[in-house]
This record gives sequence, C-alpha cells and structure tokens, in this order.
Amino acid sequence: MQNPAPLQSKQVKFVKSLAPPFMAAMLVLSPICNDPVSLAQTVDIQKGASLFRQACIGCHDGGGNVIQPGATLFLKDLQRNRVDTEDEIYHVTYFGKGRMPGFGEKCTPRGQRTFGARLQDEDIKLLAQFVKSQADQGWPKIESMED
Repeated sequence: MQNPAPLQSKQVKFVKSLAPPFMAAMLVLSPICNDPVSLAQTVDIQKGASLFRQACIGCHDGGGNVIQPGATLFLKDLQRNRVDTEDEIYHVTYFGKGRMPGFGEKCTPRGQRTFGARLQDEDIKLLAQFVKSQADQGWPKIESMED
C-alpha cells in the first residue's frame, strides 16, 4: 500500500495554487467592488442620451455650447453658473435661461419657449439626470442602443 502523505501533500499544493486566482475572481465579481448598474438605470441612460440627441445636441454637442461658450455642460461651467444639481438642470431645461429656450410643457416666461417639441416632465428629469451624469464623468461618448 502506498503512503497517503505524498498524495495528500500534492492535493494541498493544488488547492493552494488555486487560491490566488479564485480570490482574484471573487474580488472582480464582488458587488462590493463593482457599482452595479441595473437594467432600469441602463435604459434611463439610453433614453436620456436619445432625448439629448433629439432636443439638445444642436447647441450642446459633446457637452459644449455653440451659442454661448461660457455656458457649457461641463462641470466647471455648471458649477460657476450655479446649475450643477439635477434639480437646477431640470429647472433650466424646463423654463430656459438666458439664450436657452425652455422645453417644459408650461414654459412661458419672457417668450423663452423652444421652437421644438415640448417635453414631458419625466423626460426632462431623465435629461437632467443624463446631463449631470455626463458632466460628472467629463462627457464621455455614450453609445445608444440605436447606434
């Protein structure tokens, strides 16, 4: 009969050799290390990107501003202009500000209505979330499901 100690030693070494890759895989797949993005969040981002392309990209392509260079959608300009929260972005999108027309259904201040279609409140909220998220990330390119 063979001595079981060498076989046991080989099994222990094999298990120990698997430990580092197993631990690395567990860390990579762990929800603690990764910010989970739900399907609903992904759909909201895609819908926000689509709305942005429909209503905003003419003036704000890539977060810029072709009409008023100091009023871009980059975080530094949003902060300087005190429009750096989702609520403030919503308000400006709904009612307009300066040269920017409003897109809200009930927007009528000082003739600032947009020539484009009015947006529903929920759509303006999605746009505000999208703009804030993009600004926080430095305006990375977002690929849509339509592309």
